[in-house]
Amino acid sequence: MRLLQPLPLPAGPAVLDARPELLALLDGAAAFLPLPADAPDAADALATSLRVGRPIDERCALVVSTSGTTGTPKGALHSAATLRASAEATAQALGGPGGWLLALPPHHIAGLQVLLRSLAAGYDPVVLDVSDGFDPSTLPAAVAAMTGPRRYTSLVPLQLRKALADPAAIRALAELDAILVGGAGTPPALAAAARDAGLAITTTYGMSETAGGCVYDGIPLPGVQVRLRDVDPHTAIGRVELGGPTVALGYRDLPDHPAFAAPGWFRTDDLGTLTDGVLALVGRADEAVSTGALTVVPQVVEAVIETLDGVAACAVFGVPDERLGQAVAVAVVPDGDGPDVDALTAAVAERLDRYAAPRHVLLVDELPVRGPGKLDRRDLQRRYRDVTATGLRHTGRVIDLRR
Repeated sequence: MRLLQPLPLPAGPAVLDARPELLALLDGAAAFLPLPADAPDAADALATSLRVGRPIDERCALVVSTSGTTGTPKGALHSAATLRASAEATAQALGGPGGWLLALPPHHIAGLQVLLRSLAAGYDPVVLDVSDGFDPSTLPAAVAAMTGPRRYTSLVPLQLRKALADPAAIRALAELDAILVGGAGTPPALAAAARDAGLAITTTYGMSETAGGCVYDGIPLPGVQVRLRDVDPHTAIGRVELGGPTVALGYRDLPDHPAFAAPGWFRTDDLGTLTDGVLALVGRADEAVSTGALTVVPQVVEAVIETLDGVAACAVFGVPDERLGQAVAVAVVPDGDGPDVDALTAAVAERLDRYAAPRHVLLVDELPVRGPGKLDRRDLQRRYRDVTATGLRHTGRVIDLRR
């Protein structure tokens, strides 16, 4: 009988002490649950909820926790075959196997896959210590220590943004054959700035349930399939479903979960379009704002606002409104003096429509993230509720939450 075993993984070089277990995972010799060794309370909660020490499907080699958009992480079940398929398809898409640099927490799927891809290729990964956050000044020495015929790393957009502010980090990253950027949407302006700096970035899309990124720059990895369901005939936007050899077996203790209703397929909560086989994401079904019976996809509005003067970064979300049901709000990280709010509203109304224009603007020092760098819109909604519940007086539609 196969039992689920804990696999504590520290966010630093000591993670390589788990090399035997990681190789056993690739071989399917046991079933492991990666846990954050640096956060014992979170590790204990995951171990309890995902039933460490209890029997598990004999096919399963890995249970990896989701990032928990609903607040309740689930455990995606992977076999050694799904993990090897992911590593092989990634190497094929990037030009061949090679060594990897780990700059992400290793218990999440993106970080874990960096370790597994490097080991599957026969190279020990180089590991940054990110227990206290990502420091781009450590990149030059780390890149210099990498081995292999090709060299790769994986970053989240926030890390890429920090690296672009450090000339030495840029020079180091420019030596790599590919830099995967995922875990959250990569703003087009950030991607353009990275490519202009000479970085070989590849934007990725995937999740715990697909063994990490399985669509690179909109194109599925070898063997991966993409289809849309419930397509709107006017916009061509539909719910994204992913299929192929990297798809998980299902969820731990949730055998009838609707996301895995079609064998070999995973039904995501993401919305997108397919044009000549290229996937373009437009947002998430569970993040769309319903305002006055009209639907606003946050990422579409963000794409407009991010082009405006005075905006370093932004995030659109819905807030309660007695008349509309929900109103569109935006949190802005100012660049310099920040944006002109009237110009911001006018730009969205002109390029999209009046109903998509934000009625509330929050000024913040940084955008909140969860898990491996995913934008946390729920936290922004909570901040808005907390501030408005206190009766805070603010100027017009602007609420300044900067420190």
